[in-house]
Amino acid sequence: MENISSHQLFILNGFNELGVLRPILFLPFFLMFVLSLVANSLLLYVVISHRSLHSPMNILMAGMAGVDISLPLFFVPNMLLSFLSDWKGISLIGCLVQMHFIHFTGAFQSTLLLWMGLDRYYAICTPLYYHECMALPRFLKFVIPLVIRNFLLNTVMVALAGRLSFCATNVINHCFCEHMALVQLACGSTAVNNLVGLLTVFLIPVADFIFITASYVVIFSSVLRSGRSGVKAIHTCVTHIVVITISLTTALLAFLSYRIRNLLPAAVRVFFSTMYLLFPSCFNPIIYGIRSTEIREQILKTLSC
Repeated sequence: MENISSHQLFILNGFNELGVLRPILFLPFFLMFVLSLVANSLLLYVVISHRSLHSPMNILMAGMAGVDISLPLFFVPNMLLSFLSDWKGISLIGCLVQMHFIHFTGAFQSTLLLWMGLDRYYAICTPLYYHECMALPRFLKFVIPLVIRNFLLNTVMVALAGRLSFCATNVINHCFCEHMALVQLACGSTAVNNLVGLLTVFLIPVADFIFITASYVVIFSSVLRSGRSGVKAIHTCVTHIVVITISLTTALLAFLSYRIRNLLPAAVRVFFSTMYLLFPSCFNPIIYGIRSTEIREQILKTLSC
C-alpha cells in the first residue's frame, strides 16, 4: 500500500470569510500592536529606571509588561503581513515553534498573576513577614518549579501535535498556529492530544486561578475581621483583580469558542482566540498606570520631559 504523505507546509487563513474586506483588519490590529509595544515598553522603562519603584509588586508588573511585549511579537507581525499580501505559509516546524512560544509565554503570564495574588496575601495578611516572604531566594524557589511545569506540559503538548499526520487539508483557519486549530487537521486519532491539551489547561491556568481565588478569600476574610482599618488595603488588590478578570474572560471565551465551534462562525472563533493574546497586552499597562499612583506619577514625569 502506498504511504500517505503528511503536509509539511500550512496556510494560515484566518478571517478568510471576509474576502476583499480582510485587508481592513490591518489597521485595528496594527494600532493594538503599537499600543501594546509602546505602553508596555514605557511601563517597563519607568519601573526599571526608578529605584523608588523597585518594590516586589512593581517588579512583578514590569515582568508582566515584558511578557505582554513578547507575546504579540510571536504572531502579530506575520498576521499583519498576511492581511496585506498572500504571505500566509508556514512550515510544520515553524508552526510548532510558534505554538510553543505562544503557549509557554501565555502560561508564564498565568504564573505571574498567581505570584501577584500571593504578593497581596503576604502584604495584607502577614505584613510583618512581607519582605522576607518576597525576597528573591524565596521568589525563585516558588517560580522555578512553576516555570518547569509550564515548559514540560507545553513541550509535551506541542511534541504530540508534531507527531500527527496531516494528510487532508493544510489550511489552518487561524492567524497563527494555535494548538486546537492544528490538531483539528490531523487525519488520525487525536484523543491523546485532546486529553493532554485539557490537562495542560487545568494544570496551568485553572490551577493558578484556584490558588489566586483561595488567596483572595483569605485576604477578604482578614480584611472583614480587621474592620475599617483593612478597607484601604483592598484598594491595592483592585488592580490585580481587574487584570485577572480581563485575562480570565478572554481566555474563557477563546476556550469555549473551540468547544462550541459548530455554533459559532469560524471568524468569531479566530477573533476570540486572537483577542485572548492581544487584548490583555494592550490594556494591562493602562490599568497599571491608572491604578498605581507611583507608576502613574513617574510615567507623567517621563512623558513631560
